[in-house]
Amino acid sequence: MRRVRGEALLALALLNIFVLIAGFVALDVIGARPLPAAPNPVTDAEGVAAAQPAASTPADPERIADTLDDPMSDSGIEEGLSGFVVDAATGETLFELDPDVPVTPASTTKIVTAVAVLDTVGPDHVLSTEAYLVPGQDRVVLRGEGDVTLTTTADSAAYPQVATLEELAERTARALGEEGLDAVSLGYDDSLFTGPDTAPGWKPTYVLEGSTATVHALMIDSGRFSPEASGHGSRVPDPPLFAAQAFAEQLEEAGITVEGAPTEEQASGEPVASVDSPPMSALVEHMMLASDNNMAEALGRVTAIGLGGEPSFDGAAAATHQVMESLGVEGVRLSDNSGLSTENRITPRALVELLRLAASGDRPDLNAAVTGLPTANSTGTLAVPGRYSPYSAAHEGAGLVRGKTGTLNGVSTLAGTIHDQEGNVFLFSFMANHPDALGHRLDPLAAALSQCGCS
Repeated sequence: MRRVRGEALLALALLNIFVLIAGFVALDVIGARPLPAAPNPVTDAEGVAAAQPAASTPADPERIADTLDDPMSDSGIEEGLSGFVVDAATGETLFELDPDVPVTPASTTKIVTAVAVLDTVGPDHVLSTEAYLVPGQDRVVLRGEGDVTLTTTADSAAYPQVATLEELAERTARALGEEGLDAVSLGYDDSLFTGPDTAPGWKPTYVLEGSTATVHALMIDSGRFSPEASGHGSRVPDPPLFAAQAFAEQLEEAGITVEGAPTEEQASGEPVASVDSPPMSALVEHMMLASDNNMAEALGRVTAIGLGGEPSFDGAAAATHQVMESLGVEGVRLSDNSGLSTENRITPRALVELLRLAASGDRPDLNAAVTGLPTANSTGTLAVPGRYSPYSAAHEGAGLVRGKTGTLNGVSTLAGTIHDQEGNVFLFSFMANHPDALGHRLDPLAAALSQCGCS
């Protein structure tokens, strides 16, 4: 009987994957693998906000603490553990353990990045990739604005549909034809982002092991050799040049002869063709679901540009801090926007405050920071083997826990939402800075809350 009831709860949770509570809307550092084509979301933010779950009985903080006691003791990382849990509807504090102590957050940093960019440019903002015809020359320059989802050719099954070099080349070829041109040389402009292409606190092996590409305004497939590439050796050594070479091939396919090899050059004049990324809300959801480090660094720079700052690691961090200050959120100090840096510091309270703000009906422009959270044993970085799978210690949280993961050497973090047995929804962050911290060590804590019946 218990098994049937559990399966029913799981099915209900999956059907309501984006639902939180009245008035609320509802892949990691090591590997950061691209995801297979994802299906369209169950609903959009407006549909989520309109949903009205059944009434619930408020949770008892003492029972919450009792429920967490055993999994915390069993985690093996209790000494370095901190956490914060609130009721999603009321904001009432249900559990706290050193909630105001800043710790290394790993990829839960992306929650901060998501809220900052959505607050700055809004959910409908797009990033353009443009082709310029140099005045007085038979020369085209490809210019990037930070759309790391740009790819070579279209995948009709992918969600969201992203911009392609194929389409840009076809549009460019038409524009060149109107000028009577069928042969050009090619330049590429990667000048929008400034400063170093790796951050303070990054391991020198991150690029080689495939966790990230170097940070650039012009790249395709987040700097991978192919959309499906992952792991060791999957990132290209020179993302802008690689993108330009792919564009040259697409121009040839479109009937334009490209003379010579692409060379770096700043664009001038007006663009003759362009393609746009998906809207910012979709980019944020992709970043959260796939834990895309290059996307996070690009969106940090979009925030900086939107606030008139320098689109560099330092400028993006300063802009993000500026947004946090304007929102009244304390306890965030960044060196990068992806969470790869070991120099980042965030408190558990700050993450929960940002989640509550993003889930609030008062700020629908921030909803994507919550709707993009992976779902346990179903999507993104919470669908990897061993995390909430049927034979894991956290299996009861499958479908009921949604969270942004974070993993570095000696760092494990998880922050998101939990549906419990009685209809309550919790916002939580658990953070462990401990030599034995691993990606899955915090999963049993969230799973326990999903089963507690703590009213």
